[in-house]
Amino acid sequence: MKMLINVPETVVADALRGLAASHPELIVDVENRVIVRRDAPVEGKVALVSGGGSGHEPLHGGFVGPGMLDAACPGEVFTSPVPDQMVRAAAAVDSGQGVLFVVKSYTGDVLNFDMAAELAEDEGIQVAKVLVNDDVAVDDGLSTAGRRGTGATVFVEKLAGAAAEEGAPLERVESIARRVNELSRSFGVALSACSTPAKGGPTFDLPAGELELGVGIHGEPGRERRAMMTSREIADYAVETVVADLRPDNPVLLLVGGMGATPQLELYGFAAEVHRALGERRVAVARTLVGNYVTSLDMAGASISLCQVDEDLLRLWDAPVRTAGLRWGA
Repeated sequence: MKMLINVPETVVADALRGLAASHPELIVDVENRVIVRRDAPVEGKVALVSGGGSGHEPLHGGFVGPGMLDAACPGEVFTSPVPDQMVRAAAAVDSGQGVLFVVKSYTGDVLNFDMAAELAEDEGIQVAKVLVNDDVAVDDGLSTAGRRGTGATVFVEKLAGAAAEEGAPLERVESIARRVNELSRSFGVALSACSTPAKGGPTFDLPAGELELGVGIHGEPGRERRAMMTSREIADYAVETVVADLRPDNPVLLLVGGMGATPQLELYGFAAEVHRALGERRVAVARTLVGNYVTSLDMAGASISLCQVDEDLLRLWDAPVRTAGLRWGA
């Protein structure tokens, strides 16, 4: 399979070198695999650190900057970063106000961030942790106990990041992050498998003419496979699944996310169907984000993520953000 790489062994390092060259507002430590906003540590500010396996870009390195993360730790493709990366990141961004670890619910991420928190606290850094587990497709998967962490990671990093940027203390930033996770749900659909550089081909078998309902962001199995469905049918299935679990009584943030290979033309068409399906269920949409934010390499498909918001959370969503992957406001 054709890939735009040099060799599989250097694909993450090459991408980090490209990120550094393209975004001078970031400090990118290619050797130690840590991405930090250049003005860190920011005096008087709680710092946010996240990370995970590469292959989900722009998550997480693309969300480092004012209004979101202070640092990110990329692992190898679909592989958790190691505790040393996380401790190094925490030390680089800690201003003395504490550090919040945002952790997606995957076994390797959870174990390594737990270990990193202990090591960081041994070095005098106050650490809080928030687990993101928004995927309603399955309750236990191949790489996690409980629900997986997917699109709501964007909501958590943006909303908690905005609160931290305003000067909120660690307890408040952690509380917002936990609340956002509790108010969020996601569901993904794969139209094709993804291909890792190391394998050089698809990571699972998805026959032509079929789709995977409830796929994970590493290609983990979902709820079921079906013959190919229309955009309208997929939207109805995904929205019904998410709304039945979330039962929103407030307006929602809507993220219509591409898995990596689906063009914007199709994503916006799908977004129209998602809006229709939500409207039919009397769910009001406060803001919509469409594009590639939590991807799975070259997988074709899409996901929807909803987050209930009140006036304060909506204000935090609208607050300025300046990162490689998300940018608006002053």
